[in-house]
Amino acid sequence: MSVREPKERERNGAVPVPSEAARSRPGDVGRREVDLPDEDAAADRMTLSIGPHHPSTHGVLRVVVELEGETVVRATPEVGFLHTGIEKNAENLLWQQAITVIDRMDYLSPLSNNLGYVLAVEKLLGLEAPERARVLRVIMVELQRIASHLVWLGTNALDLGAQSVYFYSFDMREGILDLFEEASGARMNPSYIRIGGVMRDVPPTWEEMLRAYLKGFPPRMRQLRDLLDRNPIWLDRTRGIGVLTAQQAIALGLTGPMLRASGVNYDVRRAFPYCGYERYAFQVPLGSRGDAYDRYQVRMQEMEESLGIVQQALDELEPGPVMVEDRKIALPPKEEVRVSMEALIHHFKLVAHGFDVPPGAVYQALESPRGEIGFYVVSDGGNRPWRVRVRPPSFYNVQAIPAMAEGHLVADLVSILATTDPVFGEVDR
Repeated sequence: MSVREPKERERNGAVPVPSEAARSRPGDVGRREVDLPDEDAAADRMTLSIGPHHPSTHGVLRVVVELEGETVVRATPEVGFLHTGIEKNAENLLWQQAITVIDRMDYLSPLSNNLGYVLAVEKLLGLEAPERARVLRVIMVELQRIASHLVWLGTNALDLGAQSVYFYSFDMREGILDLFEEASGARMNPSYIRIGGVMRDVPPTWEEMLRAYLKGFPPRMRQLRDLLDRNPIWLDRTRGIGVLTAQQAIALGLTGPMLRASGVNYDVRRAFPYCGYERYAFQVPLGSRGDAYDRYQVRMQEMEESLGIVQQALDELEPGPVMVEDRKIALPPKEEVRVSMEALIHHFKLVAHGFDVPPGAVYQALESPRGEIGFYVVSDGGNRPWRVRVRPPSFYNVQAIPAMAEGHLVADLVSILATTDPVFGEVDR
C-alpha cells in the first residue's frame, strides 16, 4: 500500500479542493477521477482479494477489488464465511433459552441483542419489567455501547498505525467488562437481560464500582482525543475518505453512526423510545461531511453521551425487584423452592417446558452500537418461537462499501473498511 501523494492530501489535514469529476458525486473530495476504460485498459486491471482475516479489515469480510494502478474502480464485498444459523437455532429453543444464542449474534454488543429480543417477547406477553430492572437495562446497554465503540476505536486506529490507541481503548473496555462480570459472572455473552427483568440484582458494591469507573472515564477520553483529533496523519487518512452523502446513506438503508455521520438525525432511542429513554437528556451527534473522520467523531461523541445517560440512570436507580413476580414466567427464588411445593413445581415446569407465549407477531427495534437492530418475532402459541428474524445493521453498513471505496486509492480501503464497524457474527447469522 502506498502513501498518498503530498499534493493530493495536505499534511495539515485540510481537505483538497475537488476536481470537476469529483464534484459529480457530491462530497467525494478524496476520490480520483476514473474514466471508463477501453478493452486494453480493462485487461490491465488487477484484481485483489482483501481478507478475510481478523482483526485487521474486520472479521470474516472479504472484499474483491479491481484496481487501475492504485485506484479502486470496483469493490465487491463478500460475506458468508461464517454462518452459525442463529435465527433457526433460536426457533428450536425455549423462549428463555434463545437468549443465549441471540447473545452471540454480535459478540461486541450481546446485551443490546438481549434487550431487543426480550422486549419483543415481552410485547407478545403483554409484560413489563419492574422499574429497577428497566433502569439496569439502560445502564448495561449504554455501557455496552461504550465498550463496543472502544473496540472499534482501538482496532480502527491500529489499522491506520496508531498502536498506542489500541492499548488505551482496550484498557478502558476492561473496566466495563469487569462491571459485567461483577453483575452477571460473565465478561462476554452474559445473557444478563431476561424475559421479565434481569438475571439477578447487582451486588451491593457494584454501584460504587460503577461510579469509580465513570469518574475516571472523561480524562481517559481526553487522552484519546489528544492523540487523534488533530493528529496530522489521522486527519490525512480520514478527512474526505469514504464520503457518503445523506441521500446515499438513506438510499442504502444505513442507520446508526454511519447514517448520522452523513447528517441524518435518526436515533431509535429518540424516534421510538424504549426502556424509558424519553426520560434521559442526551444529544444525538451528527456529522456534516459524511467521511471517515465524521464517523470517528460521531462515535467518540456517542461514548460521551452514553456516559451521561449512565450517570442519569444510576442517580435514579431505586431499590426494588428486578424480575416480575409471575411464577409462570420467572423462576421462583431458591429460598422459596426449598419450602414451597408449588414453587418447586413451577421451577420444574419452567426448566423442562418453559412457558407458552400467546400467538402473534411483533417487531421491536433498538439502537445498537452499529445502528438499528430489529427483532421480528412470531409466536404460534407454543413454548418456542415460531419465527425469529433479525434486521442486522452491519449488513447494510457492508453494502455501502462500494459507494465509499470506488474512486479511492487502495491504501484508503483500510480506513473505509474500518469505519463501517461491521461485526460479522451479526451479518452471517
